Amino acid sequence: MTNADIIIQALVEAGVARLFGMPGGGSNADLIEAAGRAGLPFTLAHTETASAFMASAQAEITGKPGACLATLGPGAASVMNGVANAWLERTPLIVLTDCLNNAKFGHQNLPQREMFAPVTKWTGRPGVDQVGEAMRCAIGAALRFPPGPVHVDLSSEVTGAIASSLLERDSRTMRIPGNSYKVAVKQPVFLLGLGARRHARKIRECCERFAIPALVTYKAKGVVPDPHPWFGGVLTNGSLEREILERADAFLAIGLDPVELLPRDWKYSQPVIAIGEPIEQNYFSIHAQVASIDDVQLQPSEWDSAEVARIAATQRDRMRPAGDGLRPHRVVELVAEVYSGARITVDAGAHMFPVMSLWPAETAWGVLISNGLSTMGFALPAAIGAALLDPSRPVVAFTGDGGLMMCISELRTAARENLPIRVIVFDDRDLTLIRMKQVQRGYREDGVSIGEVDWRAVAEGFGVCGRVAEDEASLAAGLRETAGHRGPVLIAARIDPATYVGLMRALRG
Repeated sequence: MTNADIIIQALVEAGVARLFGMPGGGSNADLIEAAGRAGLPFTLAHTETASAFMASAQAEITGKPGACLATLGPGAASVMNGVANAWLERTPLIVLTDCLNNAKFGHQNLPQREMFAPVTKWTGRPGVDQVGEAMRCAIGAALRFPPGPVHVDLSSEVTGAIASSLLERDSRTMRIPGNSYKVAVKQPVFLLGLGARRHARKIRECCERFAIPALVTYKAKGVVPDPHPWFGGVLTNGSLEREILERADAFLAIGLDPVELLPRDWKYSQPVIAIGEPIEQNYFSIHAQVASIDDVQLQPSEWDSAEVARIAATQRDRMRPAGDGLRPHRVVELVAEVYSGARITVDAGAHMFPVMSLWPAETAWGVLISNGLSTMGFALPAAIGAALLDPSRPVVAFTGDGGLMMCISELRTAARENLPIRVIVFDDRDLTLIRMKQVQRGYREDGVSIGEVDWRAVAEGFGVCGRVAEDEASLAAGLRETAGHRGPVLIAARIDPATYVGLMRALRG
């Protein structure tokens, strides 16, 4: 066995389902060859950042690490946005980069460990006899709470060498204090964050047994399904959820990470009982910390389910502004009619407001979004990663035209793999969210116009079925006509960007 075989063995035993990357030579070639020997599939991405998003999507869904590789120098620099996303999304990602063994050469030689150190939980450059220990440390660090990315710098001299050490396993576990806390309140509200996804069934049971409404962050969509009678809306620390938060007399925060909330002061004085692993934060004061929901002695609340349903319906209605033409909320609703139950991925941009408010999520991990980093260019690569895990289940990628332009080459990846991805482009020909901020500050509206794009031609040029919708009728027809298509489909929905102004005001105040 070579050291490359040891590395791939470690990935397989950790549960990595697939290796992604835009490879160079050197250690990349050794790892791809070893992956082939071990039966670990490798998928070519067309940008390094996209490969990290694909791997991260698989990690979120499975709870096991994702893995990607990149060449030295420009490849390592390019993957950085994907690593930063995993850092702020709390996603276990293993990043393998090529490097030079001899530091005296300057060509393509960057200080890669120093680059990755601020946004990874562990980074290392193992020697020939240190690979087994390095992989044990890297995988252990990626999975320990809070999970996150790690980086292993590998020269071809290391990966090509005959293995001199066996793979070691990390057996350390984290113990959480098991305190108990009695909740003596009348109208508590669950605040569910990304860490709540592993406990969805238990949380739903508590909502029903104790009549407690639940608000979900973007990452926790589906933990309590949108149609559920105790679903109280989406939590962003914005204006939309203010009514239900103000009426609560305590907050039961399960897996809530402050990175998920808007960077603004928390204005509510009710006690916060944090449930789950302790998280370093100074966002709000924690009244009590307990290990699990079983450690909270709950009593039936005084909430009325009809009133909670009314509040949630009011929130949704505020995401449905009146107007002419094809409006963003109707795009979401029409897609949901055809692809009910599909997993979705969501890009950053103005379109995410109606998507996250109106998509009827029913399962945890049914919605994948970059929330902590909120990066554009995420939805399409994430959809590819998700679809490769289960090619029988359609994945809908909601993206803006600006975000899609950042990763458009990955349309070829989707076509090459013949994946059942439906890319819904909110085509407003603008960086609308940025334009709104310029207007809000009284600035000139400069540098935000994308212009016209022939999306049908773009899609077909990559081997993807393309459609353009100008109104509700043509969108509904395009969705129906392509629903049975076996490969990827792109549908561009022409949106008036003025529609977003009211949505932004309703959501954030």
